Amino acid sequence: MTRPTKQSWQKTLVIVGPTASGKTGVAIEIAKRLGGEIISADSRAIYKGMDIGTAKPTLEEQGDIPHFGLDLVYPDQRFTAADFKQYAEQKIAEILGRGHLPIVVGGTGLYVDALIYNYNFSPEVKSTKSDREQVEQRFYTVGIKTDRGELRERIHLRALQMFDNKIVQETKRLAATYDFSLQAMRSNIYPIVWQMIQGELTREQAIQKIELDDWHLAKRQLTWFKRNSSITWVPRDELCDFVYKNLALLRA
Repeated sequence: MTRPTKQSWQKTLVIVGPTASGKTGVAIEIAKRLGGEIISADSRAIYKGMDIGTAKPTLEEQGDIPHFGLDLVYPDQRFTAADFKQYAEQKIAEILGRGHLPIVVGGTGLYVDALIYNYNFSPEVKSTKSDREQVEQRFYTVGIKTDRGELRERIHLRALQMFDNKIVQETKRLAATYDFSLQAMRSNIYPIVWQMIQGELTREQAIQKIELDDWHLAKRQLTWFKRNSSITWVPRDELCDFVYKNLALLRA
C-alpha cells in the first residue's frame, strides 16, 4: 500500500471519543499507514510522572511514531486550554512543514474545541455560544463510535490492567511529592488508589470506584462531543480504513 506523498496534507485529522474507546491505538495505526505524527489532546496526559493512572501510551506503544502533548508540565504547574491551543497550533505547523499528517487525538472536549473552533482566549474577548458554530476548515474530525456495553467492558479491563502495571507504586511516588488537593491529583484516579493504600478501601472496591469514575467521565465526554454535528462517527475497527478511503478530505 503506497503512502501519500509528502507536502500533500492540507488538513489536520482529529480523533475524538470517550475514555477507553481505543483512540490512541487507532491514531497510532493511522499514523503508521499515512506517515502521521500524533498530538495528544488529553488534560490528564500532560502531567509528568502520571503515566499508569492516566493511561498514557507507553514508549513501546508509541513505537517510532512521534508523540506530542505528553509530559508537558509537573502536577503542581498550571496548564490551560489556551496553553494547549497555542502548543498544538505550533506542533501542527511543524508537522505539516515536515510533510507529515498531524493527528490530534483525545477526549478533553475543551482542548479539542479550543483548537477546531479557534477560540480567542484574549482577556478582552468574551466567549459566546457562536464560538462553537463553525469548525475551522483546517480540521477534519472523526469520532470513535462505541457500543456502551463494550465501552464499560473496556473500562473494566483497563482498571484491572492499571493494577497489574503497578498503579499503587506510582500513587505512592506521587503522594510523596504532591498534595492531593492539587487539581492534577484530584482529577485523576490517584485519590481512590490512595484510599486503598490507607486501608479505607479494598482492592476490589478501589477498582469498582475507578470504573465508575471513568464511566461517568465517558458519559460526560460523549455528551460534549455529540453537540458537534461536524464529527463523523465511525466504529473503531473501521476507522483506519475509513480515513484511508477518504484521504481527499484531508488534502482539500
